[in-house]
Amino acid sequence: MKTIDSIPVTKIHRASKLVSTGAKVGVNYLKYYGDKLTRSEPEARARLNENNAEDIYDSLKQLKGSALKVAQMLSMEKSIMPRAYVEKFSLSQFSVPPLSPVLVLKTFKKYFGKYPNELFDSFNATSVNAASIGQVHMAEKNGRKLAVKIQYPGVAHSIASDLAMVKPIAIKMFNIKGKDSDKYFKEVEVKLIEETDYILELQQSKEVSNACSNITNLLFPNYYEELSSERIITMDYMKGEHLSEFTAHNTDEKLANELGQALWDFYMFQIHTLRKVHADPHPGNFLVSPEGKLIALDFGCMKSIPDAFYLPYFELANPENINDPDHFLSKLYELEILREDDSKEEVKFFAGMFHELLSLFTQPFHGDTFDFSDSNFFGKIAELGQRYSKSTELRRMNGNRGSKHFIYINRTFFGLYNLMFDLKAKNIKINNFNLLEST
Repeated sequence: MKTIDSIPVTKIHRASKLVSTGAKVGVNYLKYYGDKLTRSEPEARARLNENNAEDIYDSLKQLKGSALKVAQMLSMEKSIMPRAYVEKFSLSQFSVPPLSPVLVLKTFKKYFGKYPNELFDSFNATSVNAASIGQVHMAEKNGRKLAVKIQYPGVAHSIASDLAMVKPIAIKMFNIKGKDSDKYFKEVEVKLIEETDYILELQQSKEVSNACSNITNLLFPNYYEELSSERIITMDYMKGEHLSEFTAHNTDEKLANELGQALWDFYMFQIHTLRKVHADPHPGNFLVSPEGKLIALDFGCMKSIPDAFYLPYFELANPENINDPDHFLSKLYELEILREDDSKEEVKFFAGMFHELLSLFTQPFHGDTFDFSDSNFFGKIAELGQRYSKSTELRRMNGNRGSKHFIYINRTFFGLYNLMFDLKAKNIKINNFNLLEST
């Protein structure tokens, strides 16, 4: 894969890159209008999506950082985003052009104050894995194989300006209105800034791996504080293949179920016991070891769950609460889905919408086990997502709904459900941590 010798760092350079991409998208639309004269609408639209996805991703992968992280987040929205975008943006999870070896050494010296050969017995300046915020290199010290993650230059300082540039797109895409919409963007900004703080990530990685060490079939690397810094993290090299690669060829149903159970237990333990969760559940953050164990990586994005959100959120995982109109409405107000200034029309619409969504989305919690290979369940989720994304009634109303905590908690569950579906995991034990009793 071709390497990158520099990354646009200043606000002007990064904005210029996005403007040039916008011009390419404009040309693609001109082609689309021409295609409609000779092709069917679905064929013309598919080609437009493919061209736009490729041009947008090519721009974002050069910018890296939070701009590329947004693409990674969107790649998980399989029920909303066109397939062409999901397929192209999913590359941001673990396969993007890496920094050149020369820039790697320069970056290492800047962040750590030393060159790699001054710290390790050996260091490969060619990346083995490159993603949105950093890339990973192989190293050895005292006979131990290590993985060294190096953050891209300028990433931490470009977050605010990057989000300002994508804010108009997000407002239109998610129908965000109202004077308090900034709280959602601030939540994303804070989390992205945390992800660039590798000292924090090192601390979180050690805390989670220690707390979850007894979960069956789940492994974590060891982390080395003395070989890490604000922009560099050193950990054990873990041999395995990315979860998406594993699911593409796996035919062992028993192994898939074991991995699915480990994944589910990992998330339920964090949510219900630690009240802090790994909120970045995409395939690039999980490996399957040669021995068939699940390996969890990258704890830069951790979301704390306050009681004021946790309690009403999980009360609505209980069908009795969903189907009790008064109780249901009271929880919608607690979760800021309904507002005191709502009209009767808005209360009726959003109560009906969320009753439908929650009745479906919480189905895994309604029994002792659940079959995550059920394509009918995921088909209904996709259908609901498509229907409400196109709803003219929803677009007329203030779509600025819900606590800011929904952003990463919903992202966690959508990502987790997708991973479980990709595994085709069946008969997963749900109530290991007494979810319904705990609320």
